[in-house]
Amino acid sequence: MDCIFCKIIAGEIPSSKVYEDEKILAFNDINPMAPVHVLVIPKIHIPSCDGINEENSCFVKHIFEKIPEIAKTAGITNGYRVITNCGEDAKQSVKHLHFHILGGRSLPENMG
Repeated sequence: MDCIFCKIIAGEIPSSKVYEDEKILAFNDINPMAPVHVLVIPKIHIPSCDGINEENSCFVKHIFEKIPEIAKTAGITNGYRVITNCGEDAKQSVKHLHFHILGGRSLPENMG
């Protein structure tokens, strides 16, 4: 598979890890849009939100259970934004489900 996030999970491409467990990996974005910009991905390949189903939704549930802990560990203390893009019109650049945690300052309303 030629998925950059699958290669990061496999350790073939280095990343700046923020959190990792058996289901998910969180790492700093290489092109941050905020002082804190962490990507959180499931350790199985789910192409986008459209690929979430009964068999893999436990990974998404786990991501959202861990987001507050990841944000706190990353130093976010006064709120954050969670964003995901789904499909071409939304400008999904990597076809592996991922969530952006953005924070570390007051974010503009139109940022997303």
